Amino acid sequence: MAKDHVDPVADLRESTARPFEQARAMPPSVYTTDEFAAQELRHIFARDWYCVGRADALARPGDYTTAELAGQPVAVIRGQNGDLRAFSNVCLHRMSTLLHGRGNTRAIVCPYHAWTYNLDGSLRGAPAMARNQAFCKDQYRLPKLRCQEWLGWVFISLNDDAPDVAGQLQPVEDLIAGYDMTNYTETFYEEHVWDTNWKVLAENFMESYHLPVCHAGTIGGLSRLDDMVCPPGLPAFNYHTILKDDSLRIAMAHPANDRLSGDMRRTTFLLAIYPSLLITLTPGYFWYLSLHPRGPGQVHIRFGGGMSDDYAGDADAQENFVALKTLLDEVNVEDRGCTEKVYNGLCSQRAAPGHLSHLERPNYDFAQYLMARIGAGQG
Repeated sequence: MAKDHVDPVADLRESTARPFEQARAMPPSVYTTDEFAAQELRHIFARDWYCVGRADALARPGDYTTAELAGQPVAVIRGQNGDLRAFSNVCLHRMSTLLHGRGNTRAIVCPYHAWTYNLDGSLRGAPAMARNQAFCKDQYRLPKLRCQEWLGWVFISLNDDAPDVAGQLQPVEDLIAGYDMTNYTETFYEEHVWDTNWKVLAENFMESYHLPVCHAGTIGGLSRLDDMVCPPGLPAFNYHTILKDDSLRIAMAHPANDRLSGDMRRTTFLLAIYPSLLITLTPGYFWYLSLHPRGPGQVHIRFGGGMSDDYAGDADAQENFVALKTLLDEVNVEDRGCTEKVYNGLCSQRAAPGHLSHLERPNYDFAQYLMARIGAGQG
């Protein structure tokens, strides 16, 4: 049961007022109350950019994916001219949702009365409407939403005034320029719902302090706390890095990669792009989570990954990646167990936030981001 707090925003404001050297975890009310969940939808997910996945997964005309963003059904579709567009995924007749999941279509057909839209959102046809004297097909067009591509990622926003993705994330692009993230190809994609708060899962990604314990059965023995670097975050993202060894070859830079040198050839970046795109980027492969809350106690997860195109021509690349996907599935089982336990603990009447480790600097910066967005929204 959620704690009975009068003002979870005030709880967060008090928590984030401390300097990092004295920082504690965010208070339980920020995770468990309906009041704070509603503030997040209004001031974060309805205002910032949300990632729906990789552009190469939407490569052909008619390829589409769908999402629910801050309560609004959205469809993203590749047009006949090659452009990606985002539309309201709601029929303009009796307001059924139109497309579902991911797939490919020649036209957008309403599953209720077969009103049919072209890939540019214009209405192509509507059965049995000739007797309505006021009906004019040309007056119907699905409302567009903002949609932008950046380094192979596809972002949508409900906010016409949100600053462009590329401008906000230029520091990320500079940081990882040698990885050439545009040229990583997605080879798997799944969607899941876990019984935890979205911020618990986001914070779990943002720190590798938990790896030796939570992942003792998989990658924990390969995770050295001394090799983790957690610099201060920037306004639109935070990150930390881990050095990998060559026990997993495709985590290393390909021999043909002349863009990276020294330790960068074995450096993994864990990028947390606000509010909820989480990318593990190695020189050889990547995987990601894109999160959206379902109330305080559940999170919808877009989970995907693939390989750098540097490895595309290797004879054993697919075999190695299958082994990697098996490992990631095992890691996810461990993460789900840990993050659902954390949420259960947060709902306890006796839950109280402890001090943060220096390895949890990204968590501190994430809290500052949340406070900035929600505080500004209340102002």
